[in-house]
Amino acid sequence: MYSHMMVGANDIDRAKTFYDAVFGAVGGKPGIVDPKGRLIYMHNGSMFLVTKPIDGAEATPGNGMTIGFAMSSPAECDAWHAAGVAAGGKAIEDPPGVRDGGAMKLYLAYLRDPDGNKLCALHRM
Repeated sequence: MYSHMMVGANDIDRAKTFYDAVFGAVGGKPGIVDPKGRLIYMHNGSMFLVTKPIDGAEATPGNGMTIGFAMSSPAECDAWHAAGVAAGGKAIEDPPGVRDGGAMKLYLAYLRDPDGNKLCALHRM
């Protein structure tokens, strides 16, 4: 359905520290910086990018936006979450755990990255 996801950041070095940690916790490789100064992460056939806004304004998180990352297990969600908090992210919402939506049980862990973008690690039980 989508080709990639991109979020804005005000400090690319700080963002790299955070995203290298959360993606590294689940087997991803450190991000590469392209000639335009954007961070690029490729893992499991998906691409995630981090950039300073091209309009020159400050990066701000999208109101109501959440980016979800598929995880292979609850333990992977927990490792992702712990790595994110240790690398400058902020734990938000309920602690990582199972949420029962009636039709489907999900294991979820939520973070905000250092620029405020809302992220979720999700494992379908």
